[in-house]
Amino acid sequence: MTSPVSSAGHAYTPATTEVDRPDQMGKDTFLKLLVAQLRYQDPTKPADSSQMMSQTAVFSQVEKLEQLATQNAALLALQRTTSAGAMVGRTVTWTDSTGAAVTGTVSSVRLGSTAAEATAVVDGRTVELSRITEITS
Repeated sequence: MTSPVSSAGHAYTPATTEVDRPDQMGKDTFLKLLVAQLRYQDPTKPADSSQMMSQTAVFSQVEKLEQLATQNAALLALQRTTSAGAMVGRTVTWTDSTGAAVTGTVSSVRLGSTAAEATAVVDGRTVELSRITEITS
């Protein structure tokens, strides 16, 4: 497979809605650490209740942040779908597989299972939205 190249000769990476950060801990890791702390605490020195409340609050924050990230991803997908639909009837310029700029009119947009998979049909050719570099009326 050839690597994607723009008309300026620079490689590009299409945007996605997924973020993979293996260097960050999630709520499962936090919960495992909390359970391990409770399991191995010294019975003669029980955990401080203020520390337990603090850890519970942090766990709640982690859950809420995760929900917020999910909602943001859904909003981004909706925005991309709306933007894709607005391209119908417009003239677009995109970079083909050889790196050349090609111009044509969008006749329709095909939506995949995710907004990142949306493609435009331009003069009978299927074009990934990430390849489009210019949109005019």
